[in-house]
Amino acid sequence: MNIDDLIKEVIAWANNRNLVQESNTNKQMLKVMEEIGELASSVAKKDQPGIIDGIGDSFVTLIILSAQFGYSPGQCLEAAYNQIKNRTGRTENGIFIKD
Repeated sequence: MNIDDLIKEVIAWANNRNLVQESNTNKQMLKVMEEIGELASSVAKKDQPGIIDGIGDSFVTLIILSAQFGYSPGQCLEAAYNQIKNRTGRTENGIFIKD
């Protein structure tokens, strides 16, 4: 499956479970943070299957959160990219520091 098809499937899955409601955004944000925490743990442990699962789960929770606010994941990604695409700076110790 390509990413667009996967996003549609995630949104359909969430709709079937009555998750895509703006009233659920606070709970969904907690779910996002839970999944990011699990991902951080997997990264710290260098647990490759856990990293893949954590990134995937994080994507799922963020896709649902964007749908709850009425945005597409593509809109959100494009807005973020437009903010960074011309950004200048330097990388120190693996962290990008903008000018």
